[in-house]
Amino acid sequence: MTQVPVQGAQVVSRIAGLLRIVGHRAEGCSLVEVVRESGLTRPTVHRLLSSLASEGLLDHDARTGNWVLGPEILLMGSVASARFPLEDIARPSLRRLAEETGESAFFSIRRGSETVCLLREEGSFPVRSFVLHEGVRFPLGVASAGTAIMAFLPEDEQEQLLAHWDAHAGPFAAAHTVDVVRANLARTRQAGYAVNPGLVLEGSWGMGAAVFDQAGRPAWALSLTGIEPRFRAERQEVLGRLLMEEAHRITVQLGSGKDLL
Repeated sequence: MTQVPVQGAQVVSRIAGLLRIVGHRAEGCSLVEVVRESGLTRPTVHRLLSSLASEGLLDHDARTGNWVLGPEILLMGSVASARFPLEDIARPSLRRLAEETGESAFFSIRRGSETVCLLREEGSFPVRSFVLHEGVRFPLGVASAGTAIMAFLPEDEQEQLLAHWDAHAGPFAAAHTVDVVRANLARTRQAGYAVNPGLVLEGSWGMGAAVFDQAGRPAWALSLTGIEPRFRAERQEVLGRLLMEEAHRITVQLGSGKDLL
């Protein structure tokens, strides 16, 4: 957890961190998992989780023993959604991608040095990859959405991430070595879209294209995921073109005055 020297801010930082950890998966996390990922002591974590539950921000699932997001989070999200017209702007593109390709389509946002999956649309192909779903976070440069975004960041920002890559990528660093990532970034800049050849999970492939904000910075990404045979070389160009067309469509809408931030 980040140590902030402002009085009271450390508690806020810890609470925000715990909410993000629990929110990584729809099924939530056990106390042991939260302790491990947060780096805080077990008594501290239990006290904070219990306090959040008393406010309705978390729930404790008696059946699984996991801590999960609570009803107040849903209410807050419903209010916040009025400021972020994601359904209006991104959902039509996701539906077209899913319908035209048969793969599952996703919309992710950049948050600092991570990408967070916000929306998904299931495709018709019966065999699917379940690596990505709403709320899942990946470090920039990991998975197709994060690669698509990182590839079009200014070079100095890329180098800052690469300089501390193992710490940044965490458990994904073994498959996403610096050399592999540099090569993926170069290919993405050349092609216009990213390809993840099963680096997050063997056999689960993905492709992504960046969506740019009004300042021309990559801030979001559209992506497709599925099993390896569906992403062979002869089909990648078709999928890449569809992704870039829809990413451009959303970018143009943002440039006309609509904003997702």
